[in-house]
Amino acid sequence: MSSSDETTGGSVAIAIVSVITGGIVVIVVSVLIYKCCKLRMIRKYGYGGDDDLPLRPVERWRAESVPVPPTGSSSSSYGTVDVVKDRPVRFSSSQLSEFTANYSERLGAGGFGVVYRGQIQLPAGGQGSSSTSLAVAVKVLGSNMGRRAEEQFMAEIGTIGRTSHVNLVRLYGFCFDADLKALVYEFMPNGSLDHHLFHDHDSDQNQKLGFGKLYDVAVGTAKAVRYLHDECERRIIHYDIKPGNVLLDEAFRPKVADFGLARLCERERTHVTMTGGGRGTPGYAAPELWMAAPATHKCDVYSYGMLLFEILGRRRNYVDDDVDGGARDAAAADSAERWYPRWVWQRLERGETEALAARALASKAGKEGRKKVERLCAVALWCVQYRPDDRPSMSGVVRMLEGDEDVAAPAVNPFAHLDSDLLSSRTSTAYTTTTFGSAA
Repeated sequence: MSSSDETTGGSVAIAIVSVITGGIVVIVVSVLIYKCCKLRMIRKYGYGGDDDLPLRPVERWRAESVPVPPTGSSSSSYGTVDVVKDRPVRFSSSQLSEFTANYSERLGAGGFGVVYRGQIQLPAGGQGSSSTSLAVAVKVLGSNMGRRAEEQFMAEIGTIGRTSHVNLVRLYGFCFDADLKALVYEFMPNGSLDHHLFHDHDSDQNQKLGFGKLYDVAVGTAKAVRYLHDECERRIIHYDIKPGNVLLDEAFRPKVADFGLARLCERERTHVTMTGGGRGTPGYAAPELWMAAPATHKCDVYSYGMLLFEILGRRRNYVDDDVDGGARDAAAADSAERWYPRWVWQRLERGETEALAARALASKAGKEGRKKVERLCAVALWCVQYRPDDRPSMSGVVRMLEGDEDVAAPAVNPFAHLDSDLLSSRTSTAYTTTTFGSAA
């Protein structure tokens, strides 16, 4: 055999070995990649396997949190142990009917559902001890849900189930049967903030909810929204911050509720494209939500600012003569102004801070009370700036509300875009500021 033949044979052998080695390396790398991806999916979503497919939120709740009820277990007691253990559970429609005494006590209604009061019987704590009950609020959605209502239901389960904060309402469980879709929340005995701000027939309750308590409600609400924006694994935008979605517990501590319009976005994604028209509630929704423009978490800051104005005025921001039959409430009559936020800005421009304090404090003005009113006013005006970039973050809002230093009010009229003859004055006033807190 010639040397050339030996060389050719060696080259072929080397090529074969190289191909085999390369194939083995590719297989090993592929297996490792598969294992890593599978491990990551298990950690993130709680599923894995060759035949497993990503579960929808409700299916994942069923697979992970809700085992099949044991034979012979009563419908009223099954699942309550998980409620006690801070574990949201899936209830059946028959259970909810039992909890609510066949939906006998209605608490209120929202855009997508009706809320009923209920009681869950909890197991006895030990031998000889009697069982206790847990008050709940059951939000029932229509069985013939449209696409948007069903999206709301799924969003509330996925969002609230992953949150935990002292100023957020707690989700005990849900029902996702063919004939019933519902959410089971903790019950808030003092109702919603709007009841205390806009309905003053109960003098005893309103006596308890003085401006000092309202200021605490404002701070607690801000902390809840800050948590949603900055402290969750994925940023949560509420889209519907308003007094009706701020509930009060037995000590009048605020808890933000109704995540039905909440939408998750990756923290790295600064903007979220809105589709299907505006979201939120007119009067509280930021201007960009009604435009073909990207929306950010700053839309919640705007809504929060509108909430602060209603705390300051103890009235709705807008009073319509036609809707009210020509009779405004006393606050609106005194101010001769339908839209309270603009009235606040006008008083600020004129230096009439005493008028602001008198309204908020119900004429019980003291030095400390006036300073809090002025601080709340300045923060509200910053929050409702027209340009989202000009609004502070909710972390900044909390710092301003809890800080000791004076807060400088914005120089630019946040409502100038509503009046064309004021647009030209925005530039000329951009370099002047007014500082609250200097008055004795």
